[in-house]
Amino acid sequence: MRGPEVFVDGPGRRLLPDDRERFDRIVLDLVEDIEQRWSDRLGLVEYAVEDVPDLGPSWDGDGVPLAALVRGGKQDPIRLVLFRRPIEFRAADRYELRAAVLAVLAEQLADLLGVPAHEVHPGYGAD
Repeated sequence: MRGPEVFVDGPGRRLLPDDRERFDRIVLDLVEDIEQRWSDRLGLVEYAVEDVPDLGPSWDGDGVPLAALVRGGKQDPIRLVLFRRPIEFRAADRYELRAAVLAVLAEQLADLLGVPAHEVHPGYGAD
């Protein structure tokens, strides 16, 4: 490979972020914004990113899930896991990727909060 992605700023540090780092940054930015809007109703939510879902041999669903929402118990927090590769596959560029991540977050949190997805974030559904 040649070009700016292989230039380094010291041992083990690239000048440009890789796909995982870009995706994580998008998720963090959107989660911070949503948390500011809904902190009083969301409570403790753990957000995570995994590359792909572990479907197992018995999976008989329609398509690949983009996220998983695990509702917590009395002492366990709610956990929202976004699956990076299936979301990236549906986006042609970084703008579509941000819109896709926002859509997944808004829909999952809307289900949790019992509100329409467009209320979770004003950018949901925008072009």
